[in-house]
Amino acid sequence: MDAAGLPRSGPERARVPGLAEGAEPQPGGGVVRFARSSLRVRVAAGGAVFCGWDGATPEPSYALAGSCPEVDQRAFLEPDTEDGWRVVSERVTVTVSRHGAVAVRTPGGVVLRRELPPRWWEPAAGPVEGARPRWTQRSVVAPDARCFGLGGRSAGPRLRSGTYRLWNTDPGGAFEPPDDPLYLTMPVQLVVADAGSHLIFHDNTWDGAVTLREGVEGEGSGHDRPGRCEVRMEGGPLRYWVIVGTPARVLHSWAQLTGAPALPPPWALGYHHARWGFGSEREVRRVVAGYLERGLPLSAVHLDIDHYDGHRVFTVDRERFPDLPRLAADLADDGVRLVSIVDPAVKAEPGNPVYDAGVAAGAFVRDGSGREVRGEVWPGESAFPDFTDPRVRAWWGEWYAERLAQGFAGVWHDMNEPVSFAAFGDPTLPLSARHALEGRGGDHREAHNVYGLAMARAGYEALRELRPEQRPFLFSRSGWAGLQRYGGTWSGDVSTGWPGLRASLALVLGLGLCGVPYSGPDVGGFTGSPSPELYLRWFQLASYLPLFRTHAAITAGRREPWEFGPEVLEHARAALHERQRLAPYFLTLAHLAHRTGAPYVRPLWWRWPRDRALRDCEDAFLLGDSLLVAPVLEPGVRQRMVRVPRGRWYDQVTGQAYEGPGRIVVDAPLSRVPVLVRAGSVVPVVGERGETELEVWAPMVGRTGGGVLISETGDGWEEPTEVRFTTRMRGERVAVEREGPEDVKYAMRVRGEAVGLVTP
Repeated sequence: MDAAGLPRSGPERARVPGLAEGAEPQPGGGVVRFARSSLRVRVAAGGAVFCGWDGATPEPSYALAGSCPEVDQRAFLEPDTEDGWRVVSERVTVTVSRHGAVAVRTPGGVVLRRELPPRWWEPAAGPVEGARPRWTQRSVVAPDARCFGLGGRSAGPRLRSGTYRLWNTDPGGAFEPPDDPLYLTMPVQLVVADAGSHLIFHDNTWDGAVTLREGVEGEGSGHDRPGRCEVRMEGGPLRYWVIVGTPARVLHSWAQLTGAPALPPPWALGYHHARWGFGSEREVRRVVAGYLERGLPLSAVHLDIDHYDGHRVFTVDRERFPDLPRLAADLADDGVRLVSIVDPAVKAEPGNPVYDAGVAAGAFVRDGSGREVRGEVWPGESAFPDFTDPRVRAWWGEWYAERLAQGFAGVWHDMNEPVSFAAFGDPTLPLSARHALEGRGGDHREAHNVYGLAMARAGYEALRELRPEQRPFLFSRSGWAGLQRYGGTWSGDVSTGWPGLRASLALVLGLGLCGVPYSGPDVGGFTGSPSPELYLRWFQLASYLPLFRTHAAITAGRREPWEFGPEVLEHARAALHERQRLAPYFLTLAHLAHRTGAPYVRPLWWRWPRDRALRDCEDAFLLGDSLLVAPVLEPGVRQRMVRVPRGRWYDQVTGQAYEGPGRIVVDAPLSRVPVLVRAGSVVPVVGERGETELEVWAPMVGRTGGGVLISETGDGWEEPTEVRFTTRMRGERVAVEREGPEDVKYAMRVRGEAVGLVTP
């Protein structure tokens, strides 16, 4: 199909911009014209800088939220030294050389990134219909710079020297470090260096690769080797955005550009149990009863493809699940929601209502001759909806009414890279398959990476319309930049083993730095049977991650905590109750992520990006501003070293104080993982009687601390209440000041080196 449907390759010729010939100032920047290309530079009102070559503009874009942001009217293009130009704004200065090199500088003039003149490869015989020139862009960063992001990467979160493909891929079976690429790639890098931090996003959905070479600092002057980055794309526009500032400011601007993260309903921040292979309603009831009888908190149960009739999407196997709405209602009475898997592949079988309706609607992907593209997925020979067509998204969204009627409270998108099983080659659709691409038209080379994103949009918009009084709950295995607008993601089929456990943390951290704050792994790994120790350490890690879910393949071992013996059950119960105790804190972090783009789970360098030791620390993380979690990622560990940032940190259990920055050794018994609390923090928790309680940790003398409590009732769109707190020492007591509604009630308890509280 591809041999017939793709443009034929032939001799190519390279092209570079050539010498500059002039410039045209425009609002927010301007256009610099070269002999063989042009560059548009524009600063948005929020400080993000857009650069587009060969006439590329910010739109159309799958990443941007709504219309293109307004320009910064204060930014302007003016001549620079050496026959170049510069655009000066409040947060960043961009200089363009007469050869086409672009430098991104801090307001003080320090270079954060230097883009060398790009290079295109075009057919030597001239333009070919359907062909898009491939291109390469090389850049240089500081020798001390560290790169993070590029979506979900198993070896990370720091991206070491190597090549990273930008092509959403089901690795097949299960993955572990250094397997790459995985399900959710995106050309987003967050670069952290002493001189400052910046995010760069190449807005191009084609297949590509990023090659990184970390820099080296020499002992003497002139011996440094800068870091290097090469971005290669097989086609599409050469355009990118750069955002400069602190990590928090960068992620805030990124969320303004690509959309605020969706706000999950409160129950989605609890514990979820899933399995491919429950097999029947009876088994689901048995498992849920096991949690309830043992006093283990449970928020949701996820049904995989085995609850479908012959794996056909939007169906139910009536023999094994004779009354799914009744099951959902009974579980809801116990506070447990049902979540349904939804795959994009539709069994291509006349008589299948979804397929027949899709044929009538012209909803499925076709080839250049107009024939339906087929693939092999779980239900057998299947057709694939074209989610890049607004009409198809609306048609597909109507089917979610069937899921709601069955009693499901949320959806889980799977297999949407998209996957088509293959004995060899790429397990996806033919590259020549045709897509609408919002009316522009194109093929799978351009549509592949945004297929899952467009499916997520279809599902999210449908749930909002079908059930407008409730916030949708949706997470997707695949996606692209902007996925956070519609929901979150998860690790996919991570392998069972200690490397898989380490990859679980890397994925959550890396995705958060790309703007997708809600994610988590399959606890215990997807494929195998974890040892009791591995399962427990995975469970303890996940209890501090946004999506807390056990899940396993149909051929894998059990994942209920009681299946691993009484000791594991006791410690898993403690982890579950701690997650439940921290529910107000997690809900607060969810609202802050929605408002500011800040991930729940943050690298240790989040507030101290100039601390080089923290930039290289990958075995601990911050949960919000207050908690430092140091999971156990290796077998047999009962003590571990923890690198702590600047300031005072208290052991959450013992109350012992540690001074940072530096390294400490703390106990890590099998019963828990080390958690440290920043001095001065106010952490909202659930008290012993079920009331909201504030844990106030004593600040350092002469320093202030604080926290925030954001609370709500229900799963809807009501405006939450927010109370902010400031703490300081007054003698031997902690003085707490509040700002917010007076009718918000809570108890307070002082922790750390203080004898009591002083409140207004």
